[in-house]
Amino acid sequence: MTFCRKTPNDVVEAHPSNIETAAQLENIQHFPSPSRPPSLEAVREGAVHHVAVVIERAHHGGGWLLSGIICINILILGCALVSASASNSVAITAVHQQIFLIILILLTMLWMLFYTVVTSRKDQAVLFKDSHAGPVWLRVGLVLFGLLSLLMDIFKIANYVGYLHCDSAVKVAFPVVQAVFLVVQTYFLWIHAKDCVQLHTNFTRCGLTLTLSTNLVVWMAAVTEESIHQTEIPDLNFTVSHKMYRASFGDKKCKCSHSVCDTFKEAYYYLYPFNIEYSLFASAMAYIMWKNVGRLVEDHSHHNVEFRPKDVCLGPLMGILLVVTGLVTFIVYEVYILEEEEEEKKRNMALLIHFIMNIVIVSLMSLSAMIGCIFYRLDRREHVSEKNPTRSLDMGLLVGASMGQFIISYFTIVAEVATGARGYLNALNLAWAVLTVLQLGLQNYFIIEGLHREPFHVMQEAALHTNAHAFQEHVEMSIVMETNKSSYFPTSSFVKPSWKRRVLKEVCAFLLLSNIILWIMPAFGARPQFDHPTEMQFYKFTMWAAIVNIGLPFGIFYRMHSVASLFEVYLIS
Repeated sequence: MTFCRKTPNDVVEAHPSNIETAAQLENIQHFPSPSRPPSLEAVREGAVHHVAVVIERAHHGGGWLLSGIICINILILGCALVSASASNSVAITAVHQQIFLIILILLTMLWMLFYTVVTSRKDQAVLFKDSHAGPVWLRVGLVLFGLLSLLMDIFKIANYVGYLHCDSAVKVAFPVVQAVFLVVQTYFLWIHAKDCVQLHTNFTRCGLTLTLSTNLVVWMAAVTEESIHQTEIPDLNFTVSHKMYRASFGDKKCKCSHSVCDTFKEAYYYLYPFNIEYSLFASAMAYIMWKNVGRLVEDHSHHNVEFRPKDVCLGPLMGILLVVTGLVTFIVYEVYILEEEEEEKKRNMALLIHFIMNIVIVSLMSLSAMIGCIFYRLDRREHVSEKNPTRSLDMGLLVGASMGQFIISYFTIVAEVATGARGYLNALNLAWAVLTVLQLGLQNYFIIEGLHREPFHVMQEAALHTNAHAFQEHVEMSIVMETNKSSYFPTSSFVKPSWKRRVLKEVCAFLLLSNIILWIMPAFGARPQFDHPTEMQFYKFTMWAAIVNIGLPFGIFYRMHSVASLFEVYLIS
């Protein structure tokens, strides 16, 4: 396969056999002939502008509309089935939802097989690669979460096999199909995440939106099942049956045929957070591939930035201390909160410890993010202006996912202020909600500013090239450069960071570790929203459960996505 140099002036030479590019060349040949021959530079600029217009028009053809319609319909239907199977006890069951998911997964795997075997092997299929898409850390995270999700499916199979004599075989078939899907999709995204497809574009767009929709519906099903499992129905002077619990466990009259069902059941519920994150990682990567279909990118060599933990010290130490302390308090919370109802003193102590720990974490994070924002004001780096779908998606997900935590926090603030925030637990809960709102705003600003700044190593190389051209004007520069080559051309891997860079890296490292502990606690079962009764009594259980079970999954994803974004900011700082 022959690759061309993809600079703005050479974009018309992308590949003459490409259908879209051929159409662009044909249009270029019909430029009107002026009476006075234009300059070569004017012709080239006009040609490039015309090609850009034609490409943009082709880029937003019927395939985008059709794939968007497919995605919307699958998501709405999936959302309806997941909601119905969670709340309805007769007409729609978890089996119907799983049959729908099996069909989606099989169709998605068939398209991936077609793309891998047919489309990607054509000569003109993938002429360009998006260097920003599918970075190594994202693909490694996908593999790690995929392996843990695979383990979850194995536990599910072992559990549901014990119910085959009295329950549907679909409950065994679904984790089997999903396990195969995990392997196929992880391989597909690892190999093809950077592709900018130029062939079978409409079919590829539809296949990618099918992949995106499938992962999102799987995510919705997993979030719903995990939320129902974590949500305890309180006794608030009204009767609420446990029929919602049926979505996961089936009829209670159906008894397991082997003795380890309960063990497998508890084990795979602890793995749900990883499966939820895997689906979101895969959805993000599929979306970037969809955005890159038919895209002609410039040939910017991707700079490999070396990760050097020794550049920072204080941030990681404080972050690790917070993670360890947070894990200890989380374990204490889980132990105390499961005590019998008469042990109200222990439950209150658990809530007290949990609220104080979270207040300390978000306060330190707010202070760190504020310091980082101040140093951005002192920063001389330019803002990146090039089009980058990956960066746009990162920022959109960051802001969108934070809305979940914003919603919970503001509903808590309203409930606590309206009831007077009487007692130390209510006061701490109110303080936590207010500080969380502040921390989310500061952290979002810090991350978005960091992602928009020009990487330091790019600025160094630009300065070095400028200096090199200036030095070449002197006759004796060759001797000077030979003797001082290491001083004029240092690589970013060996340059000791300046004090401003070190501060930014320290802030990134601390915020990264702090977000990890704030992901662990709610992802693995901390639900103070249901253990502390103020909001439930103010909004009533049904409304408050809906608010938390919708907002909390987005808040959990926000923490994990913040970890990924902060790691990216750390590398370019």
